Amino acid sequence: MTHRAGRTCWRRFALILVCGTAASAALGIAMAQGVLAASFFISGQKIQVTADRLASRGVSIYGMVDVTRKGKLVPVLVTGARRATVSGLCQSVVVDVPVLGPQTLRLTGGEERPVEASQLFLDEIYESAGQAEFRGLDVGIAQGAITKGPINPGDRHSRLFDPDGPGQQADSVVLTDVRLTAVAVTAGTFNVPGLRARIVPGRDECF
Repeated sequence: MTHRAGRTCWRRFALILVCGTAASAALGIAMAQGVLAASFFISGQKIQVTADRLASRGVSIYGMVDVTRKGKLVPVLVTGARRATVSGLCQSVVVDVPVLGPQTLRLTGGEERPVEASQLFLDEIYESAGQAEFRGLDVGIAQGAITKGPINPGDRHSRLFDPDGPGQQADSVVLTDVRLTAVAVTAGTFNVPGLRARIVPGRDECF
């Protein structure tokens, strides 16, 4: 049993590394299949992300429930953006590796030029910002009636998506000093200038 668990951890770790360093991956750890992707099972691994500035146009915010391969339900708040730019990006994920212990994968980018993304979706369990400026904000709109921002096609066709549940939308939003914890990130396109990836023994998370 121990040997099998070890193989599983390393396979997941390798997948994280490959996805994270691909230019088309979404905000670091992304199992992005593009904007027309179907839903996928999440690993349940927590992804920490920080940004100096996150500016989005065409914003949607709605509740969803993600599912692990073992059938565990994970309530999330999905933030979607038709277009987004990210300055000072840091993303980290910690994986416990047998014998070696915790190993942290850190990805950084967007220091000199902002990261650019389209059809970006963050499945979050925590978010904070030093300042948030919304324009054209609608609070309490039915999730199925959101039009200013995108709804992930995989979410819209899921039995766990409630079209009558409360949602939010905005023409644009600018967040500064962003900290968030996500369980999944997807994007149609993701361009990361100055991408750097490294594996650090122990815990060396973004926050």
